[in-house]
Amino acid sequence: MTTNVLILCTHNSARSVLAEAMLNHHATRLGRDVRGFSAGSAPSGRINPLALAVLAEAGISTAGTRSKSWEEFATPEAPHMRVVITVCDSAASETCPIWPGSPVKVHWGYPDPSNAPGDEASRRAAFDVTRQAIGYRMLQFLQLPLESLDDRALQTSLIEISRS
Repeated sequence: MTTNVLILCTHNSARSVLAEAMLNHHATRLGRDVRGFSAGSAPSGRINPLALAVLAEAGISTAGTRSKSWEEFATPEAPHMRVVITVCDSAASETCPIWPGSPVKVHWGYPDPSNAPGDEASRRAAFDVTRQAIGYRMLQFLQLPLESLDDRALQTSLIEISRS
């Protein structure tokens, strides 16, 4: 059975999009039955072009990527999410919808690369560093024996990953 993961950020324009793309890329490459989705509490309606650029430069597909509301994933028709990960502090502090199935939740915070100082090259570098950091945690996640972990053990493992 597919392990679905919802990654949340307020605007669903950068960090959560990077996380969705990195998780899906690594899951496919490793042959893991894991699917990432991203959404936001107040989606901007667009993806930051620098997020798309650093993903493309790394050879990561962004096909089908769009800015989505987290409400889309709180309906009975939505895929069952086993894990919900917040990647920005503001989304972590918001009251989330009730997710069908009461998924395991964890916060893996990252600074917003959109706020990086300097010129476009500096901001692009900040986006790529964020992409790599998120990608590393997603690889750690994919190394877990998801099929054999109960939700409590999975929660403990995800918290441990957040400390690395």
